[in-house]
Amino acid sequence: MVRTMLLFFPQQISNRAIVTYLIALTIVTLMFFSYAMLFEYIVLGLIFVCGFFVLTQRYSVDWSQVSDKRYVGYIFSTAVALRLVWVVFSYFHYMNINGNPFEVGAADAMGYHYEAEWLSSEPWVTTWSYYFGNGYGGVSDVGYPLYLNFLYRIFGPYIIIPRIIKAFISSYMCVLIYRLSSRMFDEKVGRIAGIMCALMPNLIIYCGYHLKETEMMFLLVAYMERTDYLLRERKYNIWTISVPMLLAGSLFFFRTVLGVAAVFSFVSAVLFANTPSMKKGTKRIAIIGWGLLCIIVAGGGTIMTEVEEYWNLRHTNSDNKRMEQASRGNQWAVYATGSVLAPMVVALPLATMVHIEDIQVAQETKHGGNYIRNFMAFFALIAIYEALRQKKWRDFALVGAYTFAYLGVISVSGFGNSERFLLPGLPGLIIMWTYGISQLRAKTYNLLRYWSIVVVLMEVGWAYFKIGSRGLF
Repeated sequence: MVRTMLLFFPQQISNRAIVTYLIALTIVTLMFFSYAMLFEYIVLGLIFVCGFFVLTQRYSVDWSQVSDKRYVGYIFSTAVALRLVWVVFSYFHYMNINGNPFEVGAADAMGYHYEAEWLSSEPWVTTWSYYFGNGYGGVSDVGYPLYLNFLYRIFGPYIIIPRIIKAFISSYMCVLIYRLSSRMFDEKVGRIAGIMCALMPNLIIYCGYHLKETEMMFLLVAYMERTDYLLRERKYNIWTISVPMLLAGSLFFFRTVLGVAAVFSFVSAVLFANTPSMKKGTKRIAIIGWGLLCIIVAGGGTIMTEVEEYWNLRHTNSDNKRMEQASRGNQWAVYATGSVLAPMVVALPLATMVHIEDIQVAQETKHGGNYIRNFMAFFALIAIYEALRQKKWRDFALVGAYTFAYLGVISVSGFGNSERFLLPGLPGLIIMWTYGISQLRAKTYNLLRYWSIVVVLMEVGWAYFKIGSRGLF
């Protein structure tokens, strides 16, 4: 007997997720009342969590029967509306509390802006020499400043314009997530993934930051979508092969580790993909060879040098990061080793539900989104279990290889609970959540009640860690 896939987000799960959040938030607030979050962050968390779960449930039912064209219109317009509202709200909110349109504690964001503002007033040869001339520091992190430079030359150094563009880029990423998931699993399962992507708080919030994550994730998802298309297409040409490989190469200009994980996922998918177009071994070899050639030509030896440096310094960077955190008062940071964080990687980062002066306002703002990641990690685990049990793991070769390669490296790098560094793993996790939901059975659904308890314990334990590690007890 063939079991029918669950093609909508059940209301029972939505209700349980919201109740679990309220319980965790209440316990943390009462236990650590002196460090309770400010009221506005509590309200924001409630809006994000309730909005995500209630609307995912409703839209997954209401939009399940509409045409593909209408669904794409719904998902794109919904995502754009939410992101534009946040971009405008956050812009004036930051102006009100900071006197500038940057988030509290902004560092990289302001650096990107002022660097691009300066270079956009100079000739292009100055920009090129600055990034690629003698003494330059490598290609990693060059992509976003160059992109901002380009926008500022066209529109002027107006901060809100790149953020409005981010809203549209992030919204189209939701469409790509839908298309990718639909080809991998099922049309209606893909629709749930698109809805979750549109409603995910962290993806919305980053549209209001002057950081590279939105553009970086768009390039990543575009790469995975085009690569998946390539693997399923029976006929190849120079464009169908070159586009995904050039997208993969572009990731090295944003974050080296991201590019490495993308290449690893490509090779894994070509080797293990179970699609008709990959039946002949010669085609696998040809695609791998051509893909690697594209990346080598695009990045040259510089990328390989950076990869080697990152690998050689992986343990030093991790140790230095923990010592730096300890020097800033986070005394227990030295215990956050890779061996501790790696097994939890699908559930990280944990949600910060306490207020410690003004040093972690960004994490309080995003605590609702991080809670969603903690709760939904259950379905990522179900996806892994069911893919192995049903011997469908080959279908996950592309997305799974990227997600675990990237998150695995981050978990042992010293940034294992850094929301910003973990964020590029979110698109892959959303796809896994969706597949996990579609494969729920009575036996696995019953485990959700225990996972809810685990989530509450994680949030309470993390609050204790945050406060205790700073010696505030």
